[in-house]
Amino acid sequence: QVQLVESGGGLVQPGGSLRLSCTASGSIASIYAMGWHRQAPGKQRELVAVGTSGGTTNYADSVKGRTTISRDNAKNTVYLQMNSLKPEDTAVYFCYVVARRTGSGQNARAYWGQGTQVTVTV
Repeated sequence: QVQLVESGGGLVQPGGSLRLSCTASGSIASIYAMGWHRQAPGKQRELVAVGTSGGTTNYADSVKGRTTISRDNAKNTVYLQMNSLKPEDTAVYFCYVVARRTGSGQNARAYWGQGTQVTVTV
């Protein structure tokens, strides 16, 4: 199995910053991408940012310029630094990894964390 443990969510005022962390563990052979989605109440889950093992990053337009995704490959950890937070950033943030498990015949697939709440309010 592949487990994801997220941390770093919380309550912050508008204009503040948060850094989310997510560490993948388990029987991992290769990681191809790590990233974050979010889901606000009453809305669909949406991509926030993703980073591939090749070094490519992609951000949602709504967070560009305010958010940075980074990875520590040695620790199988992805970080999401969010600055200048706005009330509309309030959501549950889900970490995900595209990975292949060890063992023959294993295909790459996405694994998801449980989510961490980010609330931006005065």
